[in-house]
Amino acid sequence: MKIYTKTGDQGNTSLIGGIRVPKSHDRVEAYGTVDELNSFIGIVRDMSVNETRQSIFQHIQETLFVMGSLLAADPGKKPSYLPDLQEEDILQLEQAIDQMQDELPEMKHFILPGGHPDVSNCHLARAVCRRAERTVVRLHEKEEVDANIIVYLNRLSDYLFVLARYIGKEHQVAEIPWKPRKK
Repeated sequence: MKIYTKTGDQGNTSLIGGIRVPKSHDRVEAYGTVDELNSFIGIVRDMSVNETRQSIFQHIQETLFVMGSLLAADPGKKPSYLPDLQEEDILQLEQAIDQMQDELPEMKHFILPGGHPDVSNCHLARAVCRRAERTVVRLHEKEEVDANIIVYLNRLSDYLFVLARYIGKEHQVAEIPWKPRKK
């Protein structure tokens, strides 16, 4: 099978189910941003600090593929063979968040991203996750979208934020509080 088909050369693509839409369509933007997020999760997964967390990252990436396939399907013609996003996927993130938060100091102010490349990569992935969430919400305002997709992206961004703090703790990097300017 060739990687190029030339069917998108005019700026259109096919959704699962056969309908053709412009590549600028909100649905294409949504699954494209989820794909971008999956690549950023790969960067976070590949950080040596995350060797013990490989199974959760693989599950996150597999879940993002499920999400991408659901978003890439024509909402009126979703094939029965497509997997569904499960409540357990969301619960797994919540459990991981709770475990890390139990070991972190209470947050008393906003913190600036950074302090170590591993921390910064988590914050980059978090920011892309928030953008993916916004694109899916925008799509949901116009078309049917599985509600669990929005919940999962919201929880994943929370997970990535807490993970950034947790990795900072593992690297013994001090969090830098944001101090608003005085008027």
